[in-house]
Amino acid sequence: MSTNDLGGRQIEVGVLGATGMVGQQFVRLLDGHPWFKTAWLAASERSEGRSYAEAMKWRLSSPPPADALGMRVEGCTPGRGPRIVFSGLDATAANEIEPAFAAAGHIVISNARSFRMDPTVPLVIPEVNADHLPLIARQRRERGWKGAIVTNPNCSTIVLSMVLGPLRQFGLSRVMVTTLQAVSGAGYPGVPSLDILGNVIPSISGEEEKMESETQKILGRYEREAVVPHGVTVSAQTTRVPVVDGHTESVSIEFQDRRSPADVRAALDAFRARPQELRLPTAPAVPIICTDAADRPQPRLDVEREGGMVITVGRIRPCPVLHVKLIALGHNTVRGAAGAAILNAEVMVAESMLD
Repeated sequence: MSTNDLGGRQIEVGVLGATGMVGQQFVRLLDGHPWFKTAWLAASERSEGRSYAEAMKWRLSSPPPADALGMRVEGCTPGRGPRIVFSGLDATAANEIEPAFAAAGHIVISNARSFRMDPTVPLVIPEVNADHLPLIARQRRERGWKGAIVTNPNCSTIVLSMVLGPLRQFGLSRVMVTTLQAVSGAGYPGVPSLDILGNVIPSISGEEEKMESETQKILGRYEREAVVPHGVTVSAQTTRVPVVDGHTESVSIEFQDRRSPADVRAALDAFRARPQELRLPTAPAVPIICTDAADRPQPRLDVEREGGMVITVGRIRPCPVLHVKLIALGHNTVRGAAGAAILNAEVMVAESMLD
């Protein structure tokens, strides 16, 4: 689809939680988007009524979009703002605000964890399970909403599920994953410097459980207006490391029938999906890039590939415990958060699912 398919117009969108870290990524990534125009910014009461320049403290390395700086920040009031709103709210706020917006007729494309495991809410990575999106019909019917909530997964889950998606054809059995997660994943101010500098924190609250359950839902099959979770067993250990952006994951995989590293590499290299077929604006032409370098991927060298929307995979080799092991890397606030939500909205537009 191109902008011509939209009749030369742009769709107005809004951002909930626009002053936070994920909200800032939404504002940055939507600037100059060929399909979407940021027309409305909303945040907490302390920001309401102020200009965006006054309300937020910009935390990203690139400068804030000039058009956004003078926009007035509104309160998170359902019924105000455009029909499509991207949510960068934390879970506490999202619990009440997102359903209220959906009930008022908004399509909420959410990064929050609040409704990911709700059986009526699609939890989507477009390259892996765009076929789950019709679940919103059941959601509207059962909840009586005119709008809907669509969620993207946890940032670490996205990296893992992007790798496992093309390997479902081999029959996934068991997966062990250890993450090395960037401090930006904790938001701002995040982890205190004296806790993280020169250190590894071997626990991130709730993260392991999210990876284990969300992955099964994402890889599951959609039938009769429900998602049947995949039977793969995932064992996750999550750690926080002194890296600014980029979640690295050490993954070991067992298949129902043994597969070689060459089989895995070929499947990842060949992987293309609906976003690539549709040439969606945010979708990378190649969603997974495999590297032969013995010391890659590295966050400092690889996390910004294709604007942060690519998953980089390296060190694909035999595993003496399971079958194959590898290292995967993804940008946690782009592909793992704001970019993932924008891609969800793009595929919904391209598939005429917003009406």
